[in-house]
Amino acid sequence: MAKIVFIGAGSLVFTKNLVRDLLTFPAFKDCTISLVDIDPGRLAFAKEAVDKIIDAGHYTSAKVETSTDRARALQGASGVVCTILVGGLDIIRMDIEIPKKYGVDINVGDTRGPAGIFRFLRTLPVMLDICRDIERICPDAIFLNYSNPMAMLCRAMQSETKLQVTGLCHSVQGTAAMLAGWIGAPVEEVTYTCAGINHQAFYLEYKWNGKDAYPLIREAVENRSEVYNEEQVRNEMFLHLDYYVTESSGHNSEYNAWFRKRPDLIEKYCTHGTGWNPGEYGLVVKYGDRMKQNWQKQMEEWRDSPIELERGEEYASYIFNATIGDGTLFEFNGNVRNFGLIDNVPEGACVEVPVLASSKGLSPIHVGKLPDHLAVLVNTSARCEELAVEGALTGDRRKIFHAVAFDPLTSAVLSLDEIKKMVDEMFEANRGWLPQFEGYN
Repeated sequence: MAKIVFIGAGSLVFTKNLVRDLLTFPAFKDCTISLVDIDPGRLAFAKEAVDKIIDAGHYTSAKVETSTDRARALQGASGVVCTILVGGLDIIRMDIEIPKKYGVDINVGDTRGPAGIFRFLRTLPVMLDICRDIERICPDAIFLNYSNPMAMLCRAMQSETKLQVTGLCHSVQGTAAMLAGWIGAPVEEVTYTCAGINHQAFYLEYKWNGKDAYPLIREAVENRSEVYNEEQVRNEMFLHLDYYVTESSGHNSEYNAWFRKRPDLIEKYCTHGTGWNPGEYGLVVKYGDRMKQNWQKQMEEWRDSPIELERGEEYASYIFNATIGDGTLFEFNGNVRNFGLIDNVPEGACVEVPVLASSKGLSPIHVGKLPDHLAVLVNTSARCEELAVEGALTGDRRKIFHAVAFDPLTSAVLSLDEIKKMVDEMFEANRGWLPQFEGYN
């Protein structure tokens, strides 16, 4: 019988959706779902949610348990899912508001750039502790990470441990479905090859029934205003770079120097008509405020809502089914270190490429070269992430400064001296969260 441990189970949307998906596979009909969280209140509601799914689906053989003791929960685990967030709303606010004070207008801040790097520095010690527990207690477990910043966390975990660990993001399959909708293609008739780094992966091929669908996508973007306005930043990138990027406009507006370095560019590309308004800086902070105030109300509403039992498109359940379930092969895009996978991205950096899941484990697939101009963009971010990982693992503040200094948006806005002052201020704001840096315990 499989045992799947959910660390950070209080991240309710992830937990209930992943549990729902998992229980649709016959191989997991008698599995144990072990929920772990440091917040007893959220943990109790997560159990209530999972119990409701089990009851609605008549999964009578499945078991659910809860614990605030991670080591205890990991006993006998065959799979682990991580959805933790380290640091509360107040420190996340500083990730966004300190750069904003210096002129770096960040919208989401969970992946890269100054906000993403400091989120990584806070999160890494906890993630490595989790990895060490898994190595000690259930070393053969498949470890699937959903926590951001995805690339830096996975790169560090994969270099510092021997676990089978990969990072998952729904942007690849989500964007593929969005593009299919734009051209009127049933998504099951679409195939693609997608590679790059997390949130900056590109569809190197996108085909409908075996034929190149990029001309149809370009036609839709150029000639239909509702399509263009749905993803203004990404559509501008596609029109000029010729390949479609996986992550949404809000995120991608932060990852390059083209859209957020001047107020007029934010007004033109990031404010009007785009899905979730990437022009509004600090969107995540405002959303977090709302969640903090209303989460119990939302839980009450969820109690009265019907349960949907149909399997979703998140990768985790399919991966577990392939590796520790019935062995059905499953190909997905995962975050792994670049050892012979993408030829023109730094060796050893974390890349997002096709991975084959099977009873033998996780096997990344060689992609080859990215188009040269895409490699320039991806390499800049990947090398900044490499600097940040090295700085985090060695406690070297200078490497963290250099990682931020070469971030495309930051370097487009600030001088080196201004960046140094901003980084110093962010270190000071994170003083209590950075045990790996001397003097910041």
